[in-house]
Amino acid sequence: MAFIVTVAQRKGGAGKSTLAATLATTLAAQGRRVALLDTDPQKTLGRWWTERLKAGERAKPMHYADPSGWRLPATIERMARDHDAVVLDTPPHADTDARIAIRAASLVLVPLQPSPADLWAMEGTLALVAEEKKHAVLVLNRVPSNGRLREDIAHELLRRGLPLLEPCLGNRTAFASTFVQGLGVVEGAPRGLAADEARAVTEALLSFKP
Repeated sequence: MAFIVTVAQRKGGAGKSTLAATLATTLAAQGRRVALLDTDPQKTLGRWWTERLKAGERAKPMHYADPSGWRLPATIERMARDHDAVVLDTPPHADTDARIAIRAASLVLVPLQPSPADLWAMEGTLALVAEEKKHAVLVLNRVPSNGRLREDIAHELLRRGLPLLEPCLGNRTAFASTFVQGLGVVEGAPRGLAADEARAVTEALLSFKP
């Protein structure tokens, strides 16, 4: 059965779609069979996928779908049978599709920019995860290269006893520049710091695999 990772965060602009694409492409680059599902009505990943179809051999094989409503549970179940990993992007609010995606997850990954606003929004996401009796792990995203805010937010998460991945994703232009090409950083900039961070976050996440 596939490792199903649902990327969820109630606050918009937390980088969910980029994180979902980064995780899916990093797993695919490892030779895993990956399905990427976009349940967000904004369909950011749909536009990314359109660009990916033009990327040729640089883009590792994976499956993409954008199910919603009554199609979503059956699509998740079918993809889980045929793939090693299923990554789901979710809407930035607690609608039915977000709840279904969380309910199906092996693990919920919550991206968190090092800001009080993201910290507050995270609480609603974790409450929804708890309602569905699922486990969540947090990852710091778009972390600036300097400043104490990262340490302050990490300290607060640890004080609350919340699971936080040790590696994080920096605020690096490579994530955006490769995303606009329909690629992940491990495909478009494989020797850069962003790709190193993507691999480290993916490996840390896999350590939570049931």
